[in-house]
Parts: sequence; structure tokens; C-alpha cells
Amino acid sequence: MSSAYDTVRYSSLEGRAVLITGGASGIGAEMVKAFAAQGAMVSFIDIDETEGRKVAAATGAAFSACDITDIPALCATIADIEQACSGVDVLVNNAGKDDRHAMGDIEPESWRRALSLNLDHQFFATQAVAPRMTEKGAGSIIMLGSISWMRGRPGMVGYTTAKAAINGMTKTLARELGPSGIRVNCIVPGAIVTERQLKLWASPGQNQQFIDQQALKFRLEASHVARMALFLGSDESGGCTGANFVVDAGLTQN
Repeated sequence: MSSAYDTVRYSSLEGRAVLITGGASGIGAEMVKAFAAQGAMVSFIDIDETEGRKVAAATGAAFSACDITDIPALCATIADIEQACSGVDVLVNNAGKDDRHAMGDIEPESWRRALSLNLDHQFFATQAVAPRMTEKGAGSIIMLGSISWMRGRPGMVGYTTAKAAINGMTKTLARELGPSGIRVNCIVPGAIVTERQLKLWASPGQNQQFIDQQALKFRLEASHVARMALFLGSDESGGCTGANFVVDAGLTQN
């Protein structure tokens, strides 16, 4: 499969079982494409069956429809994928939803949903794959954070709270799972251009606003995040665990 990801080949990813949550759109779909182009055996989970089937057809990856907020269903789906792939070598906890909300409008149910969409599944998916990774004595788990909590972005306190918690969870799980040969790291994306962002929140001048604040003067795309995921999933990052890998073109320098 010829693709933009052929410029660098990670031979350790060839044939490796990779599981990506939220892989039907945005950054997740780009990660599916990137790992598939490296010859990995890619499976992905998403609630959107229509888009999931499209991504699967385009990449050759295996798609499973699942609501990641339903933890028993998520764990059952992961168990099926592990059975089909003889375990999971790389888990990418990508799924999330950066909904906007005023602080005063948040009810207990919507607060709980924000954490469920962005935090809970990252832990329970990790818990689900850890035993077989431990048996193999190796594995790479990649969390997805966000610089929004580092910058204290208003209007999304449920999202920023969940993403801040992922920072602590990454460090703790790296300590717990390290003796078993399992690495746990977190990618922290900046202002990434996706179809969702363009549809819901793009405004005149926003591109220039981000560029002005960044050290690098171009807009980031999903491929920039996917390339970091390839590195963290491969053996080239074998000495890295418990770390945040920020992909924000220097936005958090300000």
C-alpha cells in the first residue's frame, strides 16, 4: 500500500497487532491509515458504523462497532479482537469528544458523560489488554491527551478535567506495567485541523490566530499526531515510558 507514511518504515510494526479506539474519523482514522501503511494488523473500534466501514474498506483494517462508554461491551469487543489477533501489541486510546459547555449548564449526568467519553475507557481498555501483554512481556499503550488542560481553555471543563487526569494515569500505569515490559505514553495534540473542528468551531481568522501563537507557522493536521503514534508503537521508542509527547507546533510555549 503506497501512502504518505512510506517515507519512514518501522520494521517492528510489520505484522504487529494494533488496536485503535475511535478510529472512524479524525485523528483516529488517520492513525488507522498510518499503522496499516506500515504493515501492521490493525483493528479499530468506533460507534459510527457507516464511517467505520468506509475506513475499513479503504485501509484493510478490521472494524468493530462499539460504544466505548459501555465498558462491559468495550471489554467484550477487545476480548474478541485479542482472540482474533492472538493479543494486542499496541493499544491506542484515541477515542474522545471535545464538547463545549458553559460551567453553569453542567448537570451531574453531563459531567459523568464527559468523563466517560474521554477518560474512563482509556483506563478500562488498558486494563483489558494488560494481561496478555504481560504474558508476552511487551506492549505499547498510547494515551491521547490534549493541550487544552495545559492552557486552561474555558468552555470545556469536563473535557479538560478528563485530559488532565490522563496525564496522571499515564505516569501511574507506566510504573505499574513497566516491570512487565509494557510502555505507557501519552500523545498531547495541539490545535489539529479535523473535519469536526472545521464543521463546529472554525471561524474567520482562527487559522491565523493559532499560527500567530505557535512557534511553527503552519496548521497541524491529523498526520502529525499519527506519525508520533507510529514512533511510540514501534521498537524505536523502546526506552520511552510515562511521558507526554506534545505535538502542538510550540503552542504551549506561550
